[in-house]
Amino acid sequence: MKEIAPAVACLPTIFVNSYFIGEPRGPWVLVDTGLPGFAGRIERLSWARFSRPPRAILLTHGHFDHAGSAAQLAWMWKVPVYCAVAELPYLTSRSDYPPADPTMGGFLGLASRVMPTRAIDLRPWVRSLPADGVLEELPGWQILPTPGHSPGHVSLFRESDRVLIGGDALATVDQDSYTGAITGKQQLWRAGTPFTCNWAATEASVKMLAELEPRVLACGHGTPMSAQDLPQQLRRFANTFPRPRHGRYVPEPAITDEHAGVLQLPPAPADPLPMLAAGIAAGAVLGHIVRSGKR
Repeated sequence: MKEIAPAVACLPTIFVNSYFIGEPRGPWVLVDTGLPGFAGRIERLSWARFSRPPRAILLTHGHFDHAGSAAQLAWMWKVPVYCAVAELPYLTSRSDYPPADPTMGGFLGLASRVMPTRAIDLRPWVRSLPADGVLEELPGWQILPTPGHSPGHVSLFRESDRVLIGGDALATVDQDSYTGAITGKQQLWRAGTPFTCNWAATEASVKMLAELEPRVLACGHGTPMSAQDLPQQLRRFANTFPRPRHGRYVPEPAITDEHAGVLQLPPAPADPLPMLAAGIAAGAVLGHIVRSGKR
């Protein structure tokens, strides 16, 4: 766990970050719970830092890598789990998330073929965030709607020292690149490309966050940034936002609502990888038959 700002610590869980907000030994809130299987580690480290359970868990959104340990931790701690109202269908088993688009290519496109987008059930712990974006358990922080990556995605901003926790509104690593994913090289980039279901909303959210001129940027993926020229970097990134050229949700978004979840999906593009894999397998079998016949 690494301190990235006063009363804010970051814990990476393989490739996604959780954040601990609160002074050591004082009341605190956990933001995102990382991948499944990390509840025990989070509980041990939080006990060492705070000596008490959190007041609440807050999810920037409910994708499996951000909410994977939420159910177990909420049950252990008996605390509420907050999310935006538009995320509730996916966290109460009413709807699966829009499916990932593996045809986006790159490292994450390939990996998305085995990453789940199914709903999880956080009842009875899950609660909707207040409409005014102010949570009693998080004094001094504003919770901002930043939809696009998911229907109800939120970010957190502390104006007193301009600390921004951006979830998957954007990233500080290029996970589309094999090199970026392996090295973790720090750079501003779009987050979770195959899982983003509304690119127009994502771009608008990034531009809104750039207007905040944060001095610290802590995202769900990548090492937190605190460069002197971070506000200028973020504004340039927002003004030239790298929307993908192709993909299922690029020409039109998934249609969702806060009650039923997914209402309508754009047509799925053809995915060449399964056919390519089948062709390679068939070629291998045919080659084996030919070699056997020669023998």
